[in-house]
Amino acid sequence: MNDRRSLEEALAGFGMDTITLAGPLAAKLAAMKDAGFHQVMLKANDLVGHPGGWRAAIQEVRASGLRGTGFQVLRDFEGLSGHLHQYKLDIAKTMLQMCAALGCDVLLACSSTSAHASQDVEQMARDLRKLAMLALPYGIRIAYEGLSWGRTINEYTTAWDIVRRADCPNLGIGLDSFHIFAAGTSLDGIGELDPQKIFLVQLSDFLWQETRTFEERIATARTYRVFPGEGVHTERLVDLVVRLETIGYAGDYSFEVFNDDYLQMPLSMVAQRASRSALWLAQDVLRRSLPLPNQLTLRVLPE
Repeated sequence: MNDRRSLEEALAGFGMDTITLAGPLAAKLAAMKDAGFHQVMLKANDLVGHPGGWRAAIQEVRASGLRGTGFQVLRDFEGLSGHLHQYKLDIAKTMLQMCAALGCDVLLACSSTSAHASQDVEQMARDLRKLAMLALPYGIRIAYEGLSWGRTINEYTTAWDIVRRADCPNLGIGLDSFHIFAAGTSLDGIGELDPQKIFLVQLSDFLWQETRTFEERIATARTYRVFPGEGVHTERLVDLVVRLETIGYAGDYSFEVFNDDYLQMPLSMVAQRASRSALWLAQDVLRRSLPLPNQLTLRVLPE
């Protein structure tokens, strides 16, 4: 019992995304719980793809005892006009309703990839301000993330610029280590961020040094991510989380790992890989807790 309590204490603040695991929602939640996690990052398909309907999915999440880290993902929202803008407003309202029903207080919105969207940063800021105002009655915060293949905003630094321009209390930034490493963005900008406006941090690594084109980034992001400590960007990932802790970030870390190989493995084995990665970050990198008895340190791959 003490070892179990120590495990859960060490994993406090870390969670997994459902996207990493195969199978039905209830089985994914059980595997995460058994691996010692307290929280889960959920996606819209978890709800609407449930055989019992979206409300049944919500009941499964609540019954699991796992806290919802956040809800994803609203895409291509900012920069549109006319009927396209109205269409996305309707989609956003539905996403906010589902997010609220889950009890999640963060909705992830990714930077636009649409060729139909304006590249005017002031319009983007106005649109994101409008989205944040729609979220206010629900008590939801909007985490705006710069996709590394975004049309205009494709780095966290430019995403932060839009968030500052919008200047809304419940609009902040979402950071994803994959997009930072894939875009080759310097980590020096982390020191310029307001830690109170970082609403979500998603962590993953991948298995090669570079993604030279947007197409290669998309393919890698959707099929070849791995857990922290399993890829070739370990040094930068350690640097990232240490910098975040240094500026005072005290929020959640979620493992956003898309991997086709993991989808062919038993859920418990994948969840245990995630647990080892979280323990390595908590104990060896961030020194948040004492090592568990008989716990092996994660073997980090060499550069």
